[in-house]
Amino acid sequence: MIGFLTHLVVPHTHDAADSIDDAMEASAEGVRALKISLFVLLGTTMLQAVVVALSGSVALLADTIHNFSDALTAVPLWIAFVIGRRAASRRYTFGLGRAEDLAGLFIVVVVALSAIVAAWQSIDRIVNPQPIHALGWLIAAGLIGFAGNETVAIYRIRVGRRIGSAALVADGVHARADGFTSLAVVLGALGVMLGFPLADPIVGILISVAILVLLVGTVRSVGRRLMDGIEPDLVDRAEQALLATPGVLEVEHLQLRWVGHRLQGSADVVVEPARAVALAEAQSIARAAEHSASHALPNLDELRVRAVAAPAVAASV
Repeated sequence: MIGFLTHLVVPHTHDAADSIDDAMEASAEGVRALKISLFVLLGTTMLQAVVVALSGSVALLADTIHNFSDALTAVPLWIAFVIGRRAASRRYTFGLGRAEDLAGLFIVVVVALSAIVAAWQSIDRIVNPQPIHALGWLIAAGLIGFAGNETVAIYRIRVGRRIGSAALVADGVHARADGFTSLAVVLGALGVMLGFPLADPIVGILISVAILVLLVGTVRSVGRRLMDGIEPDLVDRAEQALLATPGVLEVEHLQLRWVGHRLQGSADVVVEPARAVALAEAQSIARAAEHSASHALPNLDELRVRAVAAPAVAASV
């Protein structure tokens, strides 16, 4: 069941064909996506808050709290995109792109706290039950929550893939999870209509549990970036591009890592001994290999390639 939920809400493919190869343009598009999604989610949350006051539903309250926290997670990520644009310095020689991954950790913490608060409210309502009113409005609010969150999820995930931002994709996954929990609120309201008043707080608890379960995948994604993890298919594409460069016989010590939503790395390419002796020719092959890699990986900021000579073959006696 957990695997089915994860497959439903977490994207597994990378849209490399439409990736943005300019760092400034990528950051600007990321900020634009955060601005638009922030206002959409805040509007959705305000509508749901009105219905919470009218109905007294803790399931909708849990959903509204989480939607509000999801909207607020756009703020630190927005700040991280702006900070990440700063040039490298003598203290931060790789730049400040890691601020984006730290913002991803903040998102994880905020979402986890919102799930805990929502669960506490639901448990309190089971212990101290209260009547629920305006069930029709409650169902409408749940559907509004789903529509708003799914719209934001599609937008954030699409832009996150384009610019290579794990944090922005994670934010989109959270919005998608929120959309499905909004549908769960509708199920709770239908349960109350059918004469089961505890359906509302029970759904609130299930929402909180589902959020925490789905958060595991996000923790892995953000943690992998912080540990310099890289998708193997990106390494394969870089290696194939380097091998396709004229004069390159072999690729050694290829390393790639994400710094925010941009890639950096290094590699040694093996060339013929005669070409390695000619320094100018070796440097030309290295530059051509770097150019090939940048076409294969649009998110690549820098790949330092060094040309090394192939080992000499001993003459047969």
